[in-house]
Amino acid sequence: MPDDLSAAPDSGPLRPGEARCPGPSTRDLILADRQTVPGALTAESYAFLGDADIDYDRYTSREFFDLEMKKLWPRVWQWVCREEHLLNVGDYVTYDIGPHSVILVRNGGDEIKGYVNACLHRGTQFRPSDSSGVAPVLRCPFHGWTWSLDGRLKELPCRWDFPHVKDDDYRLPEVKVERWGGFVFINMDPDAGPLADHLGVLPDHFKDGWDLSNRYTVLHIQKELDTNWKAAQEAFLEAYHVYATHTQGLATASDANAQYDIFGETVSRFIHTIGHPSPHFTRPQTQQEILDKLRSAPEGAVVPEGRLARSVAAEHLRETLGEAWGIDLTAYSDSEMMDSIEYHLFPNMFMFPGVSLPMIYRFRPIGMDPGRTLFDLLFLQPLKPGQARPDAPAPQRLTPGESYASAPGMSQGLGFVYDQDTDNLAMQYKGFQASRKRGQTLGNYQEARTRRVNMTLDKYLKA
Repeated sequence: MPDDLSAAPDSGPLRPGEARCPGPSTRDLILADRQTVPGALTAESYAFLGDADIDYDRYTSREFFDLEMKKLWPRVWQWVCREEHLLNVGDYVTYDIGPHSVILVRNGGDEIKGYVNACLHRGTQFRPSDSSGVAPVLRCPFHGWTWSLDGRLKELPCRWDFPHVKDDDYRLPEVKVERWGGFVFINMDPDAGPLADHLGVLPDHFKDGWDLSNRYTVLHIQKELDTNWKAAQEAFLEAYHVYATHTQGLATASDANAQYDIFGETVSRFIHTIGHPSPHFTRPQTQQEILDKLRSAPEGAVVPEGRLARSVAAEHLRETLGEAWGIDLTAYSDSEMMDSIEYHLFPNMFMFPGVSLPMIYRFRPIGMDPGRTLFDLLFLQPLKPGQARPDAPAPQRLTPGESYASAPGMSQGLGFVYDQDTDNLAMQYKGFQASRKRGQTLGNYQEARTRRVNMTLDKYLKA
C-alpha cells in the first residue's frame, strides 16, 4: 500500500504544526454534504504545542504514578457515574482511584451526596470498591456505626463508651459533587473551582441536539488492560493508528485528514468522517462500492445518481434507528449520523455526541499498579419524549484476553475494532520498558491531543 502523504503541499515554508494531509479537510468533507450542521462541528481550534519527546517514565515509573495519586486524582474533576445509576433515594455507587475511595448516594429528591468511603470509627469501607446498590443508611459492616444519608451520625453502639465522640464532629467528610450532561462528577479537593470552569466549551458545544442528559446507558463494558491509564487513552486520541491498526477501514474512513482541535487546557476533539476513503487508499472507487463496504448500509442498497454513499447510509440510519428508538432523527446531519466525533475531557473522559457512534470512555488505574488500567466503555441511547430514565445496566467485566465481542449486546463488528485498538497496548507498554530511546515522538498535528493531556497533567503535578 503506497504511503506518499509525508510531504506537505508545495506552498512554501511551513511553521511547525501547519502541515496538513494533502486533499480535502474534514471541514471540507462535512460542508460538501450541503446540509445545515451545528456550528461546533465546523469550528477549528489548533495551536502548535511543541515537539519534544514524551518520556516513557511517565507511564512506567512508580514515583510518577505515586505523584499522580497525590497531586492529580484528589484535585481534579472526574466523572463517577450516570444519573441513571442513582435514580432513587438510597441508591449508591462507590468509586475508587488508587488509594482514594468515594461513595455517592442519592440523599433525597434531586440531591446527590458524596462522602469518603471510610467509617470514622476504624476506617472500614461502608460499601466494597466498585459496587452499587441500595443503602437506606451508611452503616459500617465492622462495628455498626451508622450515618444517615445526609452525613449525620445516627447510631453508635455502646455510646456510653464514647463520651468523647461529639456528633457535630463526626459528620461524614464530603467530596464536591456536580452534574452535567447526565453525568455525576466529583472533586475531592474542598478548594476546587466549579465544574463549569473545567468543562470549558463543552456546555456550549453540547447544547440542543447533543445534550447527553437526554440519553441513557444501554450497555456498559469494563475491560482490564495491561498498560498505563495514559497510554490506554492515548490510543483513542488520534486516528493516525487507523493506517496500520484498522486497515480494513481505509476504504471508508478518512483518517489522515481528520481534524484535531484543542479547546483550552482541559478539552480537545477529533473528527474523522466515515463514508469517504482514507487518503492512504489510492485505488479508485465508485460511490456504490463505498456504500457496499459500509457496515451502516443496508444490504442491496443503491446509491442514486448524484448522491454520496455516506448520504444513503445516513438516511438509512435515521430511518432504522429512529423507528427502533421511537425518536425523530430527521434534524441530525449526515455527519452527526455517521462520523466519529470525539471529545476528551481531562483527565480521562471521552464523549461521542454523534447518533450512531454514541460511546463514552473512561480510563483509570486498577489499584496501585501503574501498568494496569480499567477501560469503561458505555453506549448511550436517546430518551423518547416523556420517557422515564431507565435503570443503568450492570457493567460486564472482561479480562485482558477476552474479546469485546463476547459481551452480550455488543456489536460483533465493533467489538472486533475495539480488540484491534487495545491488543496493541500490552506490547507498547513492554516496549516502553525495553526501549533505548526513552520517549515517544509525537506528530505535531495528529497527536497534539496527547501532548495537551500531558501538559495539563504537568500543571497539576507541579502545583
